[in-house]
Amino acid sequence: MASADICKQCLAPRLVRFMATETELPTMLEPPKVDVKLISNPSGGLQRRVPPKKADVLTTIYNFPSMEPSRFAYYPANHLDLPLRRDILHRAVIFEGDATRQGTASTKWRADVHGSGRKIRPQKGTGQARLGDKKSPMLKGGGVAFGPHPRDFSTKLPRKIYDLAWRTALSHRYKHGDLIVLENNFDLEMDEPRWLAQIMKWNHLGHKNGGCVVVTRKWRENLFQAFEARNPGDLKQGMIKTEEDVDVKDLLKLGKLMIEKRSLDSLLKEHSSDLDRTVPSAVYI
Repeated sequence: MASADICKQCLAPRLVRFMATETELPTMLEPPKVDVKLISNPSGGLQRRVPPKKADVLTTIYNFPSMEPSRFAYYPANHLDLPLRRDILHRAVIFEGDATRQGTASTKWRADVHGSGRKIRPQKGTGQARLGDKKSPMLKGGGVAFGPHPRDFSTKLPRKIYDLAWRTALSHRYKHGDLIVLENNFDLEMDEPRWLAQIMKWNHLGHKNGGCVVVTRKWRENLFQAFEARNPGDLKQGMIKTEEDVDVKDLLKLGKLMIEKRSLDSLLKEHSSDLDRTVPSAVYI
C-alpha cells in the first residue's frame, strides 16, 4: 500500500527555499500580465502590436557665440534617444568610405603598351633566359602584370539601416552631452581666426578639449573663413561643414558636435524612412 502511494506522487521537483529566507513560497505560478495593445489586420492572419511610445527628450538651444541658453525644444525618443549600435555605425562608416574611393588607378598590360611584337632574341643558343617581345612585364617599359584597373569600390547598404545609423550617431552624441544645438542663422561678426580661438577656448570647445564639428544650414562667410584661414602657429579648432556635406563619420569625430537647429530638424526628417511602419509581432490570444 505504501509503495502504491509513492507511485501516485508527482515526480516534478518541489519548490524549496533556503533557511535564511523569510518570504513565503508562491501558491501558484502565473505568467506576468502584460498590457498589449493589438490592432486588427484587415487581410487576416498575423496581428500587429503597437510599440509603446517613449517620452520625448528635452534639448537646450544656445546662442552663438555667447553660448547662452535661449529656449528649449523637444525631440521624439526615436530620434535622439536610441541605444548604441556599434555594428550599424560601422556599416554606415564603411559604406560612406567605399563611396568616396575614386577607383581611377590604371596600368597597362603588355597588350596595351605601344611597340613591336618582335621577339628580342632567339629562343635557344644564346645561353640566356627565354624572352619574348619588349612589352614583357619582366622588362623596363613593358606592361604591368596584375596591375590595378578602374573599377567601382562602392558597396550597398539598405536605406533604413543607413537612416538608423544617422539617428544612432546623433543619439550617442546627445546621451554623452556632446550635442550642442544652436540658434538658426548664427555667424561671426568678423572672420578673425584668433577671435574664434578665444570663443572656443572660453567655452571649452577648442583644441585642448578635443575640438568640435560645426554643421550649418548654408555657407557662412565669416564663420567658414575663420575656421579655414588660420594664422601661423594657431592650432586647428575643429572642422565646419554644411548640411549637404556632412555624413555619419563626421558626426562621430572630435569632442563636440555643434549643429544649427534647422539643420538638425532637416537631417532627422530626411533620415527617418524606417519609422513609418508598424512592427509585426506574434498573435496574442
